[in-house]
Amino acid sequence: MQTRKLGATGPEVSLVGLGTNNFGGLIDLDASRLVLDKALDLGITLIDTADVYGNKGGSEEILGKLLGPRRKDVVLATKFGLPMDQSGKRQGATRRYIVQAVEASLKRLNTDWIDLYQMHRPDAATPIEETLRALDDLKQAGKVRAIGCSNLSAVQLEDALAVAQRLGLMSFTCCQDEYSLLARKLEKGLLPAMSEHGLGLLPYFPLASGLLTGKYKSGAPLPAGSRLANSPRHANRLLNARNLQTVNLLDDFATKRGHKLLELAMSWLASRPCMASIIAGATRPQQVEQNVAAVGWTLSPADLVEIDRLTL
Repeated sequence: MQTRKLGATGPEVSLVGLGTNNFGGLIDLDASRLVLDKALDLGITLIDTADVYGNKGGSEEILGKLLGPRRKDVVLATKFGLPMDQSGKRQGATRRYIVQAVEASLKRLNTDWIDLYQMHRPDAATPIEETLRALDDLKQAGKVRAIGCSNLSAVQLEDALAVAQRLGLMSFTCCQDEYSLLARKLEKGLLPAMSEHGLGLLPYFPLASGLLTGKYKSGAPLPAGSRLANSPRHANRLLNARNLQTVNLLDDFATKRGHKLLELAMSWLASRPCMASIIAGATRPQQVEQNVAAVGWTLSPADLVEIDRLTL
């Protein structure tokens, strides 16, 4: 397993990470154990979750039960900020809520510290200074070792980095954002800003919810039990004529070079600027094996030019 630095100031992490958004939701404790065991056996060290995953806490609870003594061997990442109930109080990035959220996550994860604590989305109602001061205090208390953000714009990221520098606070070391061969909009603003400041990228939906695995065919019914079959919201967003046509072109590109579409999707991400670890979810051990094996294709400069032509 290749490893990379999580931004200029973060820890070393495996090039392929494990996303556990399915734990406690699509798959139960026993199935999660099989997936996690396979990931650790293959050298995956970055385990990514969030407080909301698994029906509000289920994913963290499962990881807390399963990691045991192997906790010390992984970079454990979780997130805060999305609504945890219907009251409207258990969400956001205020100091008061962050203090509550981190304690709840630590308890569910059965750990004394979180390696990477990430703000799940911007909180327009809370000054970023308040958020960063709270996170810095968590680091001083030994509860958090690094911080990251998710779904910030380039302007919001620049503002947060400037505030942290001005006040001498711990700063974001990475960004987690949607990025794949079918979703490249962050290249226009966020990615250049990350590169300038030495932040690492953790792409979510790297396989476009499975569309870049080749399992979905135009005009064919959705595979039973698949992510898009279980999530009409994601299916409506992704299953459009343009994406399906692009997938067909990319599949042909890979096949002509003796590779699979999955290998193209993962290896292309591995070649991108700022890439730290590709967060790939799985519901079966075999999917973990496939994801890890898929980053072995070194794309040539000519390959990358052709991929741009097909996807941009």
